[in-house]
Amino acid sequence: MHAAVTPSRSIASSPRVRRAVVAASIGNALEWFDLVVYGFFAVTISRLFFPAGNDAVSLLFTLGTFGVSFFMRPLGAIVLGAYADRAGRKAALTLSILLMMAGTLIIAVLPTYGTIGIAAPLILVAARLLQGFSAGGEFGSATAFLAEHVPDRRGFFASWQVASQGLTTLLAAGFGTVLNAQLTAAQMAAWGWRIPFFFGLLIGPVAYYIRAKVDETPEFLAAGRAGHPLRDTFASHKARLVASIGVIVLGTVATYLVLFMPTYGVKELGLSPSAAFAAILVVGAIQMGFAPLVGHWSDRYGRVRVMVAPAVGILVLIYPAFAYLVAHPGFGTLIAVQIVFAFLMTGYFAGLPALLSEVFPVQTRTTGMSLAYNVGVTIFGGFGPFIIAWLIRATGMKTAPSFYVMFAAVLSLAALAVLRRRFGFR
Repeated sequence: MHAAVTPSRSIASSPRVRRAVVAASIGNALEWFDLVVYGFFAVTISRLFFPAGNDAVSLLFTLGTFGVSFFMRPLGAIVLGAYADRAGRKAALTLSILLMMAGTLIIAVLPTYGTIGIAAPLILVAARLLQGFSAGGEFGSATAFLAEHVPDRRGFFASWQVASQGLTTLLAAGFGTVLNAQLTAAQMAAWGWRIPFFFGLLIGPVAYYIRAKVDETPEFLAAGRAGHPLRDTFASHKARLVASIGVIVLGTVATYLVLFMPTYGVKELGLSPSAAFAAILVVGAIQMGFAPLVGHWSDRYGRVRVMVAPAVGILVLIYPAFAYLVAHPGFGTLIAVQIVFAFLMTGYFAGLPALLSEVFPVQTRTTGMSLAYNVGVTIFGGFGPFIIAWLIRATGMKTAPSFYVMFAAVLSLAALAVLRRRFGFR
């Protein structure tokens, strides 16, 4: 039913499409950078804003704040998703970027607990809530923006959503590696951790460029403005929405597990912060380079077929990988596990944006994608690092993160089966 179509090379290579893809990818990378760099610097932030007298408790508070921002994501999905279906993908993407920049600026200049007391963590939570609201509309807007420019090559172009997140990982881990290697612990606590947040403010000029120089998607212009996208999504597409949430679970759990790995390497394996961050660089490079290839394969062979194989691979290999990592802790072992996991994660995640963009019609596409993605992310991803840290403490098993990932893999494989058998996606 949903067969791949012969690519339109002339349209795909036009300057208009290239401008749109480059601008959206860079904007997406910087927006995700602003969101996730908090997770990469969780250990430092926990000591500055949540000084509970116990490093483990402070870290749990910090990771909980990481997850609390995800409560706003469904609201952002509803508001910004509906705005994108009514006003256009370009307008919604620009707005989400500007909101993310505001939240990042607050964090970059925020005094610590030692300076302003309890106001510091409260303002930090407020800034993370603003970032969460922004991110709620980002995935749907950016994915629709990328996928709708060349529908015949939807898989390839939508995969740049994932490739740009690989760039995000490279940037965030790069900052973590360099800053931890070059600065003392005192310098990092005093001012070093703020540097990546100031860097994230570069997202502002990208928002201006998208607004001023990039065209709206042809598919949206042809379909026209939506009437009531939120109402229509719940009235006509509930089963598709639920199945989409299920498909998202593994992608988001796997992605946010990567964010937890520097903390895991430092706290559980005794690695230096710079070594743990360096291992993440490998993930970013693989994700950035491998995602477009997976997107191309999904155009050729079908989204579901391409996604099932890595999902099964994650289910089978994640526990042995963690067991090996725990038995042989070290930088080389961490790199080896990260390489295997990065290919599997990217193999699954890179086909996801195109699949979701085809599940919903144009008039409700951004609303449906945004809702599905952010409900899945909020429930299973946002609190993923917190749940993993809790599992390790509760079970006393350093392999505990693998249990959460296996649960996610089973759930997503079931959802893929529903999309294939009930709705005809291949």
